[in-house]
Amino acid sequence: MANLIELKDFNKVFSTEEVDTHALQSINLTVEKGEYVVITGPSGCGKSTLLSMLGLLDNGTSGLYRLGEREVSGLTASERAAVRNTDIGVVFQSFNLISDLTVEENVSLPMTYRKDISKAERQKRVDDALDKVDMSHRKRHYPSQLSGGQQQRVAVARAIAGSPLIILADEPTGNLDIKNAQAVLALFDKLNKQGTTICMVSHDAEVSQHAKRVVRMLDGCIESDRSQSEAKVA
Repeated sequence: MANLIELKDFNKVFSTEEVDTHALQSINLTVEKGEYVVITGPSGCGKSTLLSMLGLLDNGTSGLYRLGEREVSGLTASERAAVRNTDIGVVFQSFNLISDLTVEENVSLPMTYRKDISKAERQKRVDDALDKVDMSHRKRHYPSQLSGGQQQRVAVARAIAGSPLIILADEPTGNLDIKNAQAVLALFDKLNKQGTTICMVSHDAEVSQHAKRVVRMLDGCIESDRSQSEAKVA
């Protein structure tokens, strides 16, 4: 399979007047098309920083980052935003839905900035995405009228509607009760079986069981990178 993501000798240093913090150190990582990868590790290990770099929310300090066919290391902020809008879908722990927009308006919003998608195509994609997450019946509702689990389903629909190369999820079950968390994880399982590439950050061992591969981080480095079968043996 082709690599959707390739990081090579990738580093991120946060500098202040007093100290340099090496958040990521010599990261070498690939994610293939169709994979389901969970990045885990203790608080402060660098996993959320790594996901932020993968999501082009910031540039690394040094090293290579290739996304699909494109080298994206060192892009400007506006260039990163353009690539994010077409190639990356992001699901946040806190849902990040806009309260005064309906469900379908929230899902549609990122695509309104894309000139390659017509209004009719945008509506079709919104309908298809909401159908995939079983939220079509709520498309006229507002976020405040939904449960936490339903809001996260809408957030997933928003992430997949633009047909990105990869879905990045940052602790997507962190604000959910057990029942809703299990439902959202089942949704990610279904999407991955349909071919969606997923890279998720989580400290929850149960979440890791859903992935086909587990990358464990410690002190800004990758400590281990194993398939789920290898992880269970270990």
